[in-house]
Order: sequence, then C-alpha cells, then structure tokens
Amino acid sequence: MSSSRRSFLGKAALAAAMTPFATVSSTFGQGLTDALERTPKVSPPSDLKITDVKCAYSGGGLFVKIYTDQNIWGSGEAVDAVGGTYYLVQRLGRQLRGRSPLAPNRIFEELRKGAFFGGAQSGVYVAVLSAIDAALWDLCGKALGLPVYQLLGGKFRDKVRVYCDTELYAVRNPGPDEYAKAAKDAVSRGYTAVKFDIDSATDPNKYDRYNWTASLAELERMYNSIEAVRKAVGPHIDICVDMHGRYDAPTGRKVAKMMEPLNLMWLEEPVPADNVDAYKSITQETSTPICGGENFYLGYGFTRLLAESAVDLIMPDLQKCGGLGEGQRIANLANCFYTPFSPHMVGSFLAAMASAHVCASVPNFHILEWQTLSDTEPRWKEIVTYDKPFIEKGFLVVSDKPGIGVEINEEGLKKYATPGVPFFA
Repeated sequence: MSSSRRSFLGKAALAAAMTPFATVSSTFGQGLTDALERTPKVSPPSDLKITDVKCAYSGGGLFVKIYTDQNIWGSGEAVDAVGGTYYLVQRLGRQLRGRSPLAPNRIFEELRKGAFFGGAQSGVYVAVLSAIDAALWDLCGKALGLPVYQLLGGKFRDKVRVYCDTELYAVRNPGPDEYAKAAKDAVSRGYTAVKFDIDSATDPNKYDRYNWTASLAELERMYNSIEAVRKAVGPHIDICVDMHGRYDAPTGRKVAKMMEPLNLMWLEEPVPADNVDAYKSITQETSTPICGGENFYLGYGFTRLLAESAVDLIMPDLQKCGGLGEGQRIANLANCFYTPFSPHMVGSFLAAMASAHVCASVPNFHILEWQTLSDTEPRWKEIVTYDKPFIEKGFLVVSDKPGIGVEINEEGLKKYATPGVPFFA
C-alpha cells in the first residue's frame, strides 16, 4: 500500500516539475511521503486472521478474548446462561481460527445456523455466542480504528441514560423505610431512575415456598414498599419494579393494577417468560407499563411480544440474547412497532459499555440498567481497565475509542475467577 502511494506522489511531483511552479511544487507531498516512511507498518486489516479464542469465568459471567496474528484482540462478555460452557467456547473457537474477524454478522449467522440441532435457539449456546459476537465487534473496531457504534452505523446520542438497580434484595425482607432510604441514596448520586425488586421467596406471609400466588399480606407489603419510594423521591423520578417472572397471572394482574396510582416507569416480568399470552392479558388490562424480554433469545424470541403488543417495553439482555449485532436487530424490530428499547444489564463495565454502543446506535433507546454495587464494590473497577468515571450524573458516556473502549484487566479478574475452570487458557 505504501509503495503505491509513493508512486502516486512521485508522479504528481514529476508533473508539477513541468509547470512554471516547478520550484515550489517539486516538494509536493514530500512531508506525507516522509511520514509514511516513519510510520510502523503492519498487515492491512484485510489480512487479519484469528489465532485463538480463550475464556475465563467470574461469578455469573463469561469473559471471552479473541486473539489475532497482528497482536490485537477483542473482548466480550456473557451472563446468566454460561455455567459449564468452557468446552463450548473451545469448540466455537476452533471454528474461528484462521478466519478474518471482520465480518461479525456473517460469522454470527454461520455459527448459529451451523448448530441448528445443537441448541442454537436459546440458552447457553446463544449466551456464549453473545460473548463471541461482542468480542468480534470489539476486534473489528480496533482493527479499523473505529468505535463499535460507528461500525453499527453511527450514533444518535453521545451518552445513554441508566437506571440504578438498588439491589435491595441483598437485605432480607426490607421494610418501606429501607426502600425509601435506598431510593434517596441513588437520587443523591445523580440517578433519575431507580429499580426495586418486590418478589421474595422468604416473605413470612407466603403460604409455602412453592406457591407463587401472592397473599393479601404479600400484596400489601409490595404496595407499601413502592409507595414509600414514590413519597421519598417525589413525582419526577422514574421507578421500575421487578417481579423476576416468579408469580402467576392473577398475581401479576393484581400487582399491575395496584401500582397504577404510583406511576411506574414499568412493572418488569410479572409472570415467567414462557407464556406470551399471559403477558398480553396483563398488559391489556392495566395502565402500568409492562416490561419484559431479559429471558428471551434472538430476534425471533421478540416477534410475538412485539407483533401482539404483549409488552409495552422490551429489555433484551445483550450479554445473552445474541450479542451486539443481534441486539441492534432486535432494537430496530421494536422500532417498527414504536416500542422502547431498554436493555437489561447485569455484567461488568465491559458489558455495560458494549451495550451502550448499541443503545447509542438506535433511535428508540429508552434507558439501560446499571447495578448500584458497581458503584461501591471494588471488584467491578478491578476487573476492567477504563480511565474515566463509569457513570456521570445518571448517564454513561459512550466511548470514542476503537472497539468497545473497555479492556479486561486479567490481573484483577483473576482475583475473582471461578475456581476449577481454566483462566484464559
């Protein structure tokens, strides 16, 4: 490439010498030629080849790195449906060695359709594929010198709004005062939206451990807790309420109606993810917005939800629904139905920033999940490398660095690695 440029510049200089301005023009392009000579040369991106795929596990997360012959790599993350998947990562990695990483959509489709009878519709296969997909996009961005949002077609916004999941479930059966305190604490840190869980397997008012029809006393606890939050933060802070898909349809219906006076941003997963009709009936019978989708996989999983208006908002988890390319396709599908796109996110800051690139690249982005423990637990800052604050006044600023813009800190991650599983080996 550099020799052809020098040839072009040399011809330009020769042509200039034949004009009255030869004295000035004979040096035309010499500075650029000299700069090219001084610049270290590597193979062009078109020659890039994958050499290896390695992974590590920490908590409920899978971290994948894809290596190349040009000493650059891509990183991705998956969550939840990743237990016991080490050998699946190795198997998919063998299929990638020797290939160019610069066609992530094509690779995604080949890996997915190539395992049609191997579980590629949902679950662990798609979760692992999500991490590999994110790593490919990261790698492409680094190879081409562009942030992922640019590869996805550009950005609609420079920063994405996040809601603070207060993770109050860490407190055993918290009372309304604890809900109010956690809400005020989040708002004092700049968040304009908060989320609380109201499902509890240890509620003393439950009739038994396996009965998920809420008693009247359970319903009263739920309402009083969120009412305390609304009183604490006032009318202009958004409140999300999560039921984690544990309850039956009658309970989901009651809670949705009961919460109407509190003007929620949404009620999340009032019923399990495996019955779209139950979602639809609840959504149609309440003014409380219903949100779902963190346990749906691929774009196909969202078609009925959207086409039949079974939910008001969708919340795919980009670390397990298929990755960044599929996440954007899901968002664009939702946009056709005028449905907000509000991704679920329970991973590290690598996962958060990867999600943010997709959120920036679509018009119908609404809000992204953020975990309050990522603000307070040292672990979350130790396992990644990033040179700026994670969250600024309730927003995540989208990185302009090539790729995702966040690196795995292997030394930090190793402190929290899952025992008994190879670590990037």
